[in-house]
Amino acid sequence: MTYRVVAWSTGNVGRHAIAGIDARPDLSLVGVWVSNPAKVGRDAGDLAGLGRRLGVTATDDVEAILALRPDCVVVTAMADNRVVEALDDLGRLLRAGANVVASGPVFLQYPSGVVPAEMVDPVRRAAACGGASLWVNGIDPGFANDWLPLVLTGVCERIDEVRCMEILDYSTYHNPLVLFEIMGFGGSLEATPILLQPGVLTMAWGSVVRQLAAGLDVDLDGIEESHERVGAPETFEIPSGTIEKGTAAGLRFEVRGLHRGRPTIALEHVTRLRPDLAPGWPQPVGQGSYRVQVTGEPTCTLDLQMLGGDGDHNTAGLEATAMRLVNAIPAVVEAPPGLLTALDLPLVTGRGLAGGH
Repeated sequence: MTYRVVAWSTGNVGRHAIAGIDARPDLSLVGVWVSNPAKVGRDAGDLAGLGRRLGVTATDDVEAILALRPDCVVVTAMADNRVVEALDDLGRLLRAGANVVASGPVFLQYPSGVVPAEMVDPVRRAAACGGASLWVNGIDPGFANDWLPLVLTGVCERIDEVRCMEILDYSTYHNPLVLFEIMGFGGSLEATPILLQPGVLTMAWGSVVRQLAAGLDVDLDGIEESHERVGAPETFEIPSGTIEKGTAAGLRFEVRGLHRGRPTIALEHVTRLRPDLAPGWPQPVGQGSYRVQVTGEPTCTLDLQMLGGDGDHNTAGLEATAMRLVNAIPAVVEAPPGLLTALDLPLVTGRGLAGGH
């Protein structure tokens, strides 16, 4: 069976989604939605940087997209700074009967116990109304802290703690909005960026902790968060801008799920803009890695290192986020209507991608 698919947005992740849809023999790209008027009318292959035309032109007309009757829409539009609007977009697509795989809002990957019901119930109602399914995922939150750690726990006799870590140099992540406004890099260490406002870390990555707890049948007493930052030792440049001496250049945060008063499931991020910053913090494998540590019997450590075709780990992360969604399309379309989690889906693989097409 071939599924009709729409790509919703063509930014850092969306362009890789277009390439991924084109690569899978069981998917057919039938439409592309863009928010930028300058992209309207351009061919999808051009927007994705494929160097060839795909014969599908971009539009900003939502009704034209819905009229295509897609089996699934891959939504990769930025949601971090427009949560209400993003939820409205998802609701509109679901009510129209389109299944959706999306990169955000990230708390929707497992919202139970993370955000108030009034933020999620409209999405659930929209899915029921349209008889459609929604799955929110990516690499982190996503694969690096859902099925990857859960599979690793399958060789354990005893589990004391599951810790999922992202240890990355973000200097080549070209998204000034995320780096400067949301994460606060390049800003005063005295200022509190959006990400570090009280409760935001828990809202974003509490879903990771709650989902792992559900997958391991662990009742959590609660969730706590913490963070620390370091300043730039001197002024330096990254592709997204200038990091002045003394401004934020490294961030380490943790979201911990407590069981019987003890941290049992933890999500930790160690983010630097230069590899020499905060040498005492955990160090990655290679340019950067996603690390799973299961402390118990036996104690296991797994490092996932990814590199894009350009040799950059941040490119690989964008590709992985896109393909985690694209490769799940058949499973999401065939799933019962509703808001799905990773625990609801079968094993998602790169079916049809081996051997070249």
